[in-house]
Amino acid sequence: MKYFIIFFSAFLLVACKKEKETVTSSSPTDSLNIAKDSATASASSGKILIETIAFPTEIKECSCYFAKNKADFEAEKYIYADDAGKTAYMKLDGKRLVMNLISSSDMEVDEELTKEIESDDYKISVKGKKIKGEEALLFEGTLTIEKPDGSVVTTSIYGECGC
Repeated sequence: MKYFIIFFSAFLLVACKKEKETVTSSSPTDSLNIAKDSATASASSGKILIETIAFPTEIKECSCYFAKNKADFEAEKYIYADDAGKTAYMKLDGKRLVMNLISSSDMEVDEELTKEIESDDYKISVKGKKIKGEEALLFEGTLTIEKPDGSVVTTSIYGECGC
């Protein structure tokens, strides 16, 4: 009987220990592999990461600001803003950028909105169509970003321009 209790206790100890090792050793490995794979994929794929920004404090009067869609716009999750003159603001690839507008259409006259922005690392094109015009003009369109290495990302935009 004494040997039975010792054998049974040893069996339980070994069985519990193996199960615990299996559970703890497989989970971290899986999550580490997933994180490593996704980081490698984004770095090697050449994609451009577009992040949301808070409305820039530098903008004091007239402005244009856009989100990816109407829901994000209403939630103030902007991806682009400019001072309706010469400076544009975005966050790309983890960096907040302040860039010079090269050209911009006159939103009061045109039904179409076009803006061209360039920096050392990006060439950005904003194109939109007026969907509503009251105090502020609402636009829907696309934002295209190009890098010198040939990477291109296009996303839909929704937002407004006004004073």
